[in-house]
Amino acid sequence: MDNKQQNSASSEGRQNPGGPAGRGGRSGGSRPSRGRRPEEKGEFDSRILELARVTRVTKGGKRMRFRACVVLGDHKGRVGYGVAKGSDVQQAVNKATNKAKKVMITVQFVNGTVPYEIHRKFAAAKVIIKPAPEGTGVKAGGAVRVVLELAGVPNVVAKILGSNNKINNAKATMAALRGIKTVKEHSSSATRKSKFGEDVVQIVESQSEEAKR
Repeated sequence: MDNKQQNSASSEGRQNPGGPAGRGGRSGGSRPSRGRRPEEKGEFDSRILELARVTRVTKGGKRMRFRACVVLGDHKGRVGYGVAKGSDVQQAVNKATNKAKKVMITVQFVNGTVPYEIHRKFAAAKVIIKPAPEGTGVKAGGAVRVVLELAGVPNVVAKILGSNNKINNAKATMAALRGIKTVKEHSSSATRKSKFGEDVVQIVESQSEEAKR
């Protein structure tokens, strides 16, 4: 009887390996699923504008590194770019992303587009950005389109006239967006200049009266 009971117990253990008499002596039928954290979406959207392999000739030979240009934006008016080098691609991209976060700018929109036509030049790159009516979208190419899309400009027309260098075109576009001023900013600067001018006139008049005396 004892041999029959042992054989039946061993057969039950083979049929149900997850049971108490199964392999390893684990109690419970199935392995509990590991809860994974949902991937959190970042605040900014990033795009790699350019990725190149660069070499530096040194005394001991050539030193190879990677250069990355990354553009960041939240599609709500904030945009920035960064250029960095690293020993591998991931390091270069991370360094460029950190640089871009430190130089973010806020773009001023008026009625869903830029307020006026802008001409900007950086090195050999020339960029023209023009306002557009509603429904036009982003009509641009190359690095200018990447910057304008990540900045979130709804309607705009742009043209590259000079060099095709992506980094220089991105810098020219950023300089153009950084220099946008609205009517309020113009009026405030004009009042400051007028006040300053009145002060200068009063000082000159007082000096001329003292000279006459």
